[in-house]
Amino acid sequence: MSLTDLQSWLLQEGVRDELNAITRLTVRNELDNLVPDPSASSSIAIDWPRMLLAGSILARSDQRSDQEAALRIATAVISLSDSQSLKDAGAVLLGKLSNFRAISLATNRNLLNANLDERLGVALRLESQRREMERSILIQSSGAWLQVNDFQQRFWKNAGGKCWLSASAPTASGKTFLVLQWLIDQILANEVRVAVYLAPTRALVSEIETNLKILLENIKVIEVSSLPLPEKYKSACSGGSRLILVFTQERLHFLANVLSDVFSIDLLIVDEAHKIGDNQRGVILQDAIERATRANPNLKAVFISPATQNPEELLSDAPEGMQTVTVDSDSSTVLQNLMVATQVPRKSKLWTLTLRQEGGALPVGTLQLASTPDGLKKRLAFIAAAVGERGGTLVYANGAGEAEEVADLISQLLPKLDSNDLELLELAELARKGVHQDFRIAPLVVQGVAFHYGNMPSLLRLEIERLFRSGKIRFLVCTSTLIEGVNLSCRTIVVRGPRKGKGHPMEPHDFWNLAGRAGRWGDEFQGNIICIDPEDLQAWPGGVPSRARYPIKRESDAVLELGGGMENYLSERWESNFSSISDMEKFEQVGAYLLTTFMRIGSISAASFSKRHDTALIEKLDQTLAASAAKIEIDVNLAARHPGVSAIGLQRLLEAFRSYAGDIENLLLAEIASNDSYDRLITIMGRINTHLFPAFTPEGRIRLYALIVFKWLKGYSLARIISDSIKWHQEAGKSFKLPELIRSTMELVEQIARFRAPKYLSAYMDVLHFHLRETNREDLIDDGLDIGTQLEFGVSSMTLLSLMELGLSRMSAVALYERIAHNDLTKEECSKWIVERLNQFKSMDIPAIIIREIRERLFLGDIAN
Repeated sequence: MSLTDLQSWLLQEGVRDELNAITRLTVRNELDNLVPDPSASSSIAIDWPRMLLAGSILARSDQRSDQEAALRIATAVISLSDSQSLKDAGAVLLGKLSNFRAISLATNRNLLNANLDERLGVALRLESQRREMERSILIQSSGAWLQVNDFQQRFWKNAGGKCWLSASAPTASGKTFLVLQWLIDQILANEVRVAVYLAPTRALVSEIETNLKILLENIKVIEVSSLPLPEKYKSACSGGSRLILVFTQERLHFLANVLSDVFSIDLLIVDEAHKIGDNQRGVILQDAIERATRANPNLKAVFISPATQNPEELLSDAPEGMQTVTVDSDSSTVLQNLMVATQVPRKSKLWTLTLRQEGGALPVGTLQLASTPDGLKKRLAFIAAAVGERGGTLVYANGAGEAEEVADLISQLLPKLDSNDLELLELAELARKGVHQDFRIAPLVVQGVAFHYGNMPSLLRLEIERLFRSGKIRFLVCTSTLIEGVNLSCRTIVVRGPRKGKGHPMEPHDFWNLAGRAGRWGDEFQGNIICIDPEDLQAWPGGVPSRARYPIKRESDAVLELGGGMENYLSERWESNFSSISDMEKFEQVGAYLLTTFMRIGSISAASFSKRHDTALIEKLDQTLAASAAKIEIDVNLAARHPGVSAIGLQRLLEAFRSYAGDIENLLLAEIASNDSYDRLITIMGRINTHLFPAFTPEGRIRLYALIVFKWLKGYSLARIISDSIKWHQEAGKSFKLPELIRSTMELVEQIARFRAPKYLSAYMDVLHFHLRETNREDLIDDGLDIGTQLEFGVSSMTLLSLMELGLSRMSAVALYERIAHNDLTKEECSKWIVERLNQFKSMDIPAIIIREIRERLFLGDIAN
């Protein structure tokens, strides 16, 4: 019998019954409020030496199922056995799996005595030390050795030298941890002056920036920033502190626009790189990568993605002659228990839990609820409250409103906390002062319950995540933000009929990315995913998803594969009535990308993506694009500055400027402090809708959109914007529901003020500047901060921008700005103002969490020292 045959026999027959028994025991130990089961197997009956022998054989396999079985045996013997020698053997098995963090976790939880090597025999000790050496990497910058798993070691080994690398591994494999260590090592050990870390969301940008600053606390030669401002870049290039820029793809374009021809970076890391296939923003990411590559053909690029089917696809556009490397892993570092919850017939408070595993299902037990779950939201809340009572429980909700309601229901089932925790009280204070006095989350967090969604202010969201990690928040109800790469782990995830976007059933790969949050490596031995009502086809149209990996396909490729739709769209795009153009949202972004590419190189057949598509289609598109390009007078460099904005729209806007009969100054945005600033915004948004793209629709809401943008630029706090909206509704006699108004205001800030307005107003101003130059009115061009950057961060004064340059969140910066008399302070002057008044902040009624952030940022920065 071959080794492979032996491993297969062990898993299917040899130790199947014992494996089921220890699986049931370990899973039951993870769950709360299970009905006692007298028939449950006892760990005393397990033949541990036999199981450990089987585990050591299975550990030699590279198959996921075999490795998971070996991991199950190792964690089971450590957690269930009373024998220290058996526990030590389990730790040795974990070492064979290169799962050193699990050994450390067992030691920290007092499941395993410290100093394991001292208790091993000479042969085992030598083998253990050899394995640790083989599975260690040298951090060149510090000289320290770091123990890693197989994926991490292969990444580190292959990421050296000039190359493009694509690394893919399941969630909880330690990708982000290692990449940040590697990034710092690359900058300190090599000649990397400027590195850019791209993340798809502002939430992940904030998290990565914070983690890097913590890692670099004692290293003063590297600066970290998420602001697309040129000064730090120019300083790094001219010999100053080396620079790590943590950006979304839009922010990378902002910086490239400001720097123009001098923009060049040495190292690009693209996190959550599979998002290159996302609708609307995928092509913006693709354009950012290509733009950075054009500026520096020798650019080193690293792509990081969760478990994907084809990570090598991200390397297909590498410059000619560039070495490409793929590091792919499907190995499990944490056990993940996928269970389905089904109501016991006629007993609505009893739910049967069944573990789904390869080859069948395994009954786990019956869950006892505290109350009858009338309605779907109660069902989700009550099951979560019961099964995850000891904490570390994530509950997935389909939308922000549902998240708030489910969190409220969970809080009512929990016993009142005996004493109020100071950190939870401070979080409640931040919610009340930073959002609204009656923001629904404030009374929940003191009970250890919170909700989490994308439009919430970053400082509030990060503090919620921190307290959830610490265990003070025991239940966190979240939305699809958690699929966007936020590195938040838990013990248990509870979900029913998950949707992503507006009611779309979640794809299997997204579901398993979410499920990967259960049981983060180094924090837990295993994680649990509870899927409610698996037989309900409305909740689960395709059933509970089987394990799946992301298929990587660029948004541009997906749209081109639709056939002749793009050709028709490009022809119709010149129509004056946008409403007559079909599928505008679907084709606009990619159409803009294709036209700009054609204008830059003369034919898309010369572009790298063309090799992936039918030659006849490319030829037809070339002809259509040539006809459009012939009508365009806009400079190609101007078009390239605005990815996702069509050069056809830019040309139509230019023609509107040329035909404008009024005073040319009326086309300009007014200073935000000017009396006519708001009215100008209304007019300009209407002009954009008519000539460039219907970005601010419906037309009846333009005044609202302009008002949000106006207040955002004025430096208003979110709390003030919400308060003003409430006041307007009350004075106008308009009825409203406070939770909905708060959520809709936050959504307007994120989607209009921070996304659509920067994108289209910056394009508007660029075309207007083009027109001013051709009419010899350069005197009207303001060389101040680009409107796109102003809107991205909600700043229009030098003082507010300087505060954010210190590393403060906008919420903290605005809290200080409201108390600073001067609006023209430099970064150094802001720092001096803070230091002089730091002890007065509490009496100024500034929230404690904001005061803490100010202290931390100044300590980590270079000025306070």
